[in-house]
Amino acid sequence: MNYFVEGLQGSGKTTLVHKIYEDHPDHILLKEGDYSPLELAWCAYLDEKTYQEILDLYPDMKQIIKENTYPEGNRKIVTYTKIRTDKRRFYQDLERYEIYNGRVSYEDFRSIILSRFKAWDQDQMIFECSLFQNIVEDMILFRCMTDEEIIEFYKEIRNAIKDKEYRIAYLKTEDIRSNLDVIRKERSDENGNELWFPAMMGFFNDSPYAKMNGLKGEDDLIDHFRHRQDLELKICEEVFTDRYTVLFSKGYTKKELEAL
Repeated sequence: MNYFVEGLQGSGKTTLVHKIYEDHPDHILLKEGDYSPLELAWCAYLDEKTYQEILDLYPDMKQIIKENTYPEGNRKIVTYTKIRTDKRRFYQDLERYEIYNGRVSYEDFRSIILSRFKAWDQDQMIFECSLFQNIVEDMILFRCMTDEEIIEFYKEIRNAIKDKEYRIAYLKTEDIRSNLDVIRKERSDENGNELWFPAMMGFFNDSPYAKMNGLKGEDDLIDHFRHRQDLELKICEEVFTDRYTVLFSKGYTKKELEAL
């Protein structure tokens, strides 16, 4: 069995994947930023020429870059956020080669995702936000796709993994604002200066979707998250009908976990 843990930011996904892992220690636990057969968040997706250019640009980091590189066909995947350096430009350079946030054409985006789901040949894995979060955010905020178009795409994903055994544990958030407040405090520096939320606000405000619809600010961001959660639950209901369980964020029981 494989497990996908999904839900909005602040819903408790990291806590839940660790709880599932405690019950299934023979499984492989994959969180955001790890090398995964499916998810590419916080990973640079490079062709051979660009990869060599990165190595030449950072010669003193060549070895550690290679240690965090995973070949896939004619591509190199670099888990660059796993690399520790005080060279801020390094992260900015590698971030440009992520596939999300409209950085690649829709045709390439669709092809990359579907081909990786089709090629997935491992089992006993626990994935943190590898099915919905980054894909759905990209499709809503940067491609301005309709709910119906996104649902149709997920039917293709469902078909790509039709022979796999998996369960989706979706953490439903009742109070989105309170959950965001928790993250805002957790992701602040020692002086209480927020690090994550200003970046999240900029990410949302500058997205094509927000600009097209005249959206800006915290209230509109929360409305977006509410829409995203409703859509992801609709995808579960319509596409993954027999494969998902809804758990209330930070309010589920041990019995519910055992029933996954």
